[in-house]
Amino acid sequence: MKQSLIHGAAAPRAVRHDKKRAAAKQVPNRILLVLFLVLDLSLGLTNAATDAPPSAPAILEQVRLQQTQQQLDLQGQLRSGATIIPFRITQTGPVIRYTFANPPVVLQLRLGRDGSRLALVKDTSTEKFAASRLDEKIGGTGVTFGDLALSFLYWPDPQLIGADSVRTRACWKLRLHPPSKEAQYSTAVLWVDQESGAIMRLEAYDWKNQLAKKFEIVSAQKIEGRWFLKQMRIEEMQPGTNKAQSRSYLEINK
Repeated sequence: MKQSLIHGAAAPRAVRHDKKRAAAKQVPNRILLVLFLVLDLSLGLTNAATDAPPSAPAILEQVRLQQTQQQLDLQGQLRSGATIIPFRITQTGPVIRYTFANPPVVLQLRLGRDGSRLALVKDTSTEKFAASRLDEKIGGTGVTFGDLALSFLYWPDPQLIGADSVRTRACWKLRLHPPSKEAQYSTAVLWVDQESGAIMRLEAYDWKNQLAKKFEIVSAQKIEGRWFLKQMRIEEMQPGTNKAQSRSYLEINK
């Protein structure tokens, strides 16, 4: 970070320290998650007059709305041990495109008002991504093709189950259930930053109600004046335990 200047001179030490403390408290307001493109602006999720918590449907509605307004073109990689899979992610409004080098595949995700649609891109056309492949891991990492579909954002009857904190940030905690047992997960628990609306953590549970996978932001970075994800950790859990059996990382390159 460049040193602050006052009339061409270095800022006093006390001022520099105050600015460092303030910077440490800031939340990146435009973060890219492994599955999820977060907000450009604050959601304003609390009622200023009453400080009442927002409803869970209101939180998800605002998150979905913001997701359709992103414009992105970023390079990154999925990393698991010695395995590194480069990818490119671009977005124009409600259409997100993932281009993976290995395996060589291009996916397109369209975010609608009532649901999302994951498609396989072939030359100039697209076809619906096969449901039989949704559980398939991308290049042996902990991320599946189904994780990219963002279907949990559209699950009905979300529940606001309280407030919590993630990396010192105050968050709303939501519990979501799919409308049918055809879904990859039985439950998703989200931690949504109260100030920015960013999803800071996601836990996914299998149909035995055991924790199956955890996604969490580790760090962020500023690129051309905008905040983006720097690293996100994806943990696959040992069945019936809270211990990770594998870890993968999604990293965005400057």
